[in-house]
Amino acid sequence: MNYFKHKKILVCGGSGFMGSNFIHRFLSVVKNASVINLDALTYAGNQDNLLGVPQARYSFVKGDICDTALVEKLMSSVDFVVNFAAETHVDRSIHGGADAFIQSNIIGVHSLMKALQKSPRVKKMVHVSTDEVWGDLPLASKKKFNEDSPLKPNSPYAASKAAAELLIRAYVHTYGVPVVISRSVNNFGPRQFPEKLIPFFTVRALHDESLPLYGDGRNMRDWLYVDDHTDALLLLLQKSKSGDTFGISEGKEYSNKIIAQKILSALRKPQTLITFVKDRPAHDRKYAVDSSRLRRLGWKPKYSLENKLPDVLQWYKENNDWVENILKRKKEINSHLKLS
Repeated sequence: MNYFKHKKILVCGGSGFMGSNFIHRFLSVVKNASVINLDALTYAGNQDNLLGVPQARYSFVKGDICDTALVEKLMSSVDFVVNFAAETHVDRSIHGGADAFIQSNIIGVHSLMKALQKSPRVKKMVHVSTDEVWGDLPLASKKKFNEDSPLKPNSPYAASKAAAELLIRAYVHTYGVPVVISRSVNNFGPRQFPEKLIPFFTVRALHDESLPLYGDGRNMRDWLYVDDHTDALLLLLQKSKSGDTFGISEGKEYSNKIIAQKILSALRKPQTLITFVKDRPAHDRKYAVDSSRLRRLGWKPKYSLENKLPDVLQWYKENNDWVENILKRKKEINSHLKLS
């Protein structure tokens, strides 16, 4: 990792799941670089996610990416930017309203573009998007989305991410800002907020509570271990060209029902805990992503769902205090938003 020697990275949204894992991994594999974490500490941002990082090479700034003056100030001292900051949970964008998603995912990205335009020191920014901007595929389809597939978002969340990508594209072509876009499949790993499928089902199973599956449970997703995602982003910072877009995937899809069954089996809980509930609106049936463009740069996943899921489940079993604190916050937020 000599490429990052004595370099400084601004990580936006670094207190959330993917951002905090990025910081942990970056600081562990690059011994002579540093990180600034800018995070607004909304409900999914958690300072405990950064426990154990080397404090001499890490600094935290509480703030919003919509604060253009603050972002511009921070960018004046860094070499790279990685943007994880976003509202991400589809259910919240449907049942809690999309205002926060528009504010963070579009207005916030516009703020980053304005600041980047005035920050010549920054060599490159990677904007972390999502495979959901492509919409979905029929369950029986053998196709995979690639970087040339059209954007057809089906939820307010996905639409806000697609809008951000188009805004970035415009700034790259109009002003020459150095931005690359990544579209990853579902991530999993430690420290993931338990509204997402794997930690949600894991925590419920550990409490012998039912695992509610939407619809028929056949919706298909690819799962990428979070450290593989970080390694992909680090490679993009090094080797990609401004204006490029890259899909990131492990390459194997699983139904939500299979995921539930695997979790229950690993935790030695009865399969009868699976229940079926009314499907949500705009529930995409299948995501499948061709990551060959990224693999040609030299990336390939080191892990799979099969070999890392047991470790992730064990992490949640061993970190009950973290889980309980998160569940308390989740209950308070859900009560405020009238979500189940």
